Amino acid sequence: MKSRDEIAAEQAAYWNGPGGQGWLASYDRIQHSIAGFSAAVLAAAAAKPGEKVLDVGCGTGETTAMLAQAVGRTGHVLGVDISEVLVSAARARNVANATFEVGDAASHAFDTGAFDLVFSRFGVMFFADPVEAFRNLHRALKPAGRLVFLCWRPLQENPWVGTLMQAAAPHLPPIQRPGPEDPGPFAFGDRARVERILRAAGFAELSFGRLDRLLPQGRDIPEVLDSISRFGPMSRLFAQAEPVQVERAKQAIAEALRPHATAEGVRLAGACWLVSGKPA
Repeated sequence: MKSRDEIAAEQAAYWNGPGGQGWLASYDRIQHSIAGFSAAVLAAAAAKPGEKVLDVGCGTGETTAMLAQAVGRTGHVLGVDISEVLVSAARARNVANATFEVGDAASHAFDTGAFDLVFSRFGVMFFADPVEAFRNLHRALKPAGRLVFLCWRPLQENPWVGTLMQAAAPHLPPIQRPGPEDPGPFAFGDRARVERILRAAGFAELSFGRLDRLLPQGRDIPEVLDSISRFGPMSRLFAQAEPVQVERAKQAIAEALRPHATAEGVRLAGACWLVSGKPA
């Protein structure tokens, strides 16, 4: 079993390397795909003028900029991400009332009781030690503050990935499934586990909302195949396979996508938890 430090180092290496570069290369597609989820979690967070907000896993700063607009000139947003590549892109936005720092939110030395809102859009599922990470975020919140984040529900409820993996699996090397406590995109799919983590970290008044959206994947099947080859779960699987295996997997994926290709593009279902809580 890998240690917490080993897992954290792997995450840092990925997001400062192929993960960060892949995200930037696929930026427009990703933002278009998750726009509906983004709007929902920002509305739930309801950042107010004058508030101080922490954006965990801020990436290129899109949500940070939206939060900064909501809190206005009298407020401030701190965006934190483990990827120097993505934080550099965020800083280039030149958001007047926001700052960006490279760091692991699980261990970053935030000022105690400094924030009205701790927010994250798909940025909390990769912690090596999620309980300790949320304890750190708990310490950063004001006593009357609030936590709001968005995370994926289980893989089997997310055909935007599951359909592709199921079609490709017979043609690729054996896929190593993450353990129930391992970090990853779907690590927070189990509501009971997330509740356990948050309560152990000191949060109460927990709320879980189910969000379901159709995710645009591309204008057509060739565009989807190109996109998944450059970034995301499938790109990591393709990198471990031989070219002939990848080609066969892509053919199988194309066939699986045909029922989802419409005049408006290829769309697949996605399912999330919208989670909120307060310091106990």
